[in-house]
Amino acid sequence: MAAAGAEALQCMHALEKTGDNLVGELLRGVDRFYEWNHYPEGDVYDNESHSQYYYHAHPQEERPGEHGHFHTFLRPKGMPAGIRPAEIGGTGAPSGDNDALSHIVAISMDARGDPTALFTTNRWVTGETWYAAEDVIRMLDRFRIDQARPSWPVNRWITAMLRLFRPQIVDLLRRRDDAIASWKLGHIDSNVLDDRRLEITSQIAISIQEQIRRIEKTLNRAS
Repeated sequence: MAAAGAEALQCMHALEKTGDNLVGELLRGVDRFYEWNHYPEGDVYDNESHSQYYYHAHPQEERPGEHGHFHTFLRPKGMPAGIRPAEIGGTGAPSGDNDALSHIVAISMDARGDPTALFTTNRWVTGETWYAAEDVIRMLDRFRIDQARPSWPVNRWITAMLRLFRPQIVDLLRRRDDAIASWKLGHIDSNVLDDRRLEITSQIAISIQEQIRRIEKTLNRAS
């Protein structure tokens, strides 16, 4: 986690030296930024790790103060052995052997291009295949975008973020499943995973600097 924090800061500082930020770097060359569109077009996909991400934005009234957010995924060929979709209604796996992707976590970004929150979503939001939280937790260490395009610093940064905030992501995923189970009990007339009334299943505000301070404090106590 300490190494990931240093990596994340290094990527951000390298961009700051030229007056850039993570979001601006990813959107470089985009003439007009449209709500809901995926950036870059076709998403970012690592053929070795089978990790995937994209950036997009909702209307401001839906997520005030947020410029947009990253969605991160892992596809089946990158998953640990033995993982299967959860047996819960409405999640039939696609026919392709690498199509049943799992959403891991989303990262909210502000207008300055800084991360502000992590959150998880209901299945319908991204059209993912649903996996139990404990299986998604097993996927965390498999997420890696190790390629130059569309942006080497953004790819390195988003990989580091899932390591730097691993404890929070683990908690969010477990809370996600708790929220799904609770909603299902209270709404027996609907398929919870496709229920548009439930979108965000867990969320937490984050600060890279504060996370690094906590890690350093823990390491100092252990030394």
